Amino acid sequence: MNKGVKATVIGSVFAVMVGGAGYGAFNIVSALNGDGGSGAGGSEVKSGPPSADEVRETSEKFFTDWEKGSAAAAAQFTNNNAAAQTLLTSYAEDAHITSVKITPGTAQGTTVPFTVKAKVSYEGKSAPLTYKSSLTVVRGLTTGKPLVDWKPSVVHPELRSDQDSLVTGSSATPPIEAVDRGGKVLTKDKYPSLGPILDALREKYGARAGGTPGIELYVRHDGNGAPDTSLLTLSKGEAGKLRTTISATAQAAAEKAVTRYDNSSVVAVKPSTGEVLAVANHRDDGFNAAFEGKVAPGSTWKIVTAAMLIDNGVTSMNGPAPCPPDAMWQGQTFHNLKNMQPNENATLANSFMRSCNTAFIKLIDEKPLTDESLTAEAQNKFGLGRDNWKTGITSQDGSVPAVSGPDRAANAIGQGQVTMNPLNMASVTATAITGVFRQPYLVSPKLDDRELATAEGLRSGTVYQLKQMMRMTATQSPGTATGVMQGLGGDIGAKTGSAEVDGNATSNSWFTGFRNDVAAAAMTEQGGHGVDAAGPIVRAVLVAGD
Repeated sequence: MNKGVKATVIGSVFAVMVGGAGYGAFNIVSALNGDGGSGAGGSEVKSGPPSADEVRETSEKFFTDWEKGSAAAAAQFTNNNAAAQTLLTSYAEDAHITSVKITPGTAQGTTVPFTVKAKVSYEGKSAPLTYKSSLTVVRGLTTGKPLVDWKPSVVHPELRSDQDSLVTGSSATPPIEAVDRGGKVLTKDKYPSLGPILDALREKYGARAGGTPGIELYVRHDGNGAPDTSLLTLSKGEAGKLRTTISATAQAAAEKAVTRYDNSSVVAVKPSTGEVLAVANHRDDGFNAAFEGKVAPGSTWKIVTAAMLIDNGVTSMNGPAPCPPDAMWQGQTFHNLKNMQPNENATLANSFMRSCNTAFIKLIDEKPLTDESLTAEAQNKFGLGRDNWKTGITSQDGSVPAVSGPDRAANAIGQGQVTMNPLNMASVTATAITGVFRQPYLVSPKLDDRELATAEGLRSGTVYQLKQMMRMTATQSPGTATGVMQGLGGDIGAKTGSAEVDGNATSNSWFTGFRNDVAAAAMTEQGGHGVDAAGPIVRAVLVAGD
């Protein structure tokens, strides 16, 4: 967006004064709100949650002054006078929002939902604006007065931090009409989780796509470097067409699948080309965890560890990989999942299918393996951990540091210091079944002449064994993915995973799999075992195909 347009940063005065904002800082700002000292005339200070009448009266007074454009007066009914006045002033002056009419809904305890209807006008252009938000009434800490608990999202739900601001003006980048691989238009309304991604694509490629700028109301995210979020178009300008690698069919399936589980993300790629077919996130924070996440991948990582064992001659698919009940590595004891039966005669294929932790940990001490072996395998064969992927938008390509001590063992089972995201694990599966690392991408590198990352890839013998073990995991007992993959036609394979996270009672759920020329991976925070949440998400995407 046009950086020449005036935009007052929300809460800047307050941030300078106290170094942060929010209800926890109320004692410092209370004097600004007339909430300092004891109650009026020495009367007893009220305590406890505000009553229904107090919630109604406070919210009504706040709404009335907001509608009038009286920023200072409305701010007096909040617990952060300075930040509220700054944003409400900017609401009229920088966002050019007028004719505000607020309709409250039915209060839920101390929370009041409401609908805003207004008009946005700029340089002779205008458009109606309608959106929903909510506020919560709390009691002032010193006076006991009922006050609106101030958050930027009260003014608009897309304002997520004190550094966000509402601006209306000429856009810095032209709008884009993003289309899928077959020419179908991709919109935020039809594919909600693509919203931040389409914003990022517009920010980077809007000028290259051949359009002309329009006039918009947008959120400027000054604090975190995120692309501006367009809220309303007053004058469309002319959209340039941007072709992506997305498959509308796979994307629709991914969008629907992730909504079944909170904090879920999924990516699908085409192994033969590296094209991203689908990317979806179901999160409240708007973070593209599918591309930018940095979390332990759990046992899905055993695909890479198995490749390392095979490539270094430690064992093979049909070679020994005993699965004892526990394994000790440099003073730390590792266990398997509950109820897993030990098998001292297990092969690598059997331990892979059952996802036996101890089998992999026992083998990492074998020669010629060193602390650097897993890192080398990840970087040289799978193209991971070099910070050089150029997908078309911001992405992370994983981290596999060379470590000693207990973390070397933990790394082998996708814990420790290994971090990945669904994009990375979908790529791991694609490399494992083709032998060629093809860096995933969302927009053709020909558009901006960017150079995609490369890696050696895998030997044909290693590929054969990895693919067979993934097939067995998905189709044969005791494969952990058989339940999820049952009934799928074509050439299929999978690997399940769960990753423990400090402080969480439930592990993160991971699953990666392939069906013909589609590879997908999903992660659900605190989703449990791989088959519990991530597995059904991947299955849904594989069913849709490309």
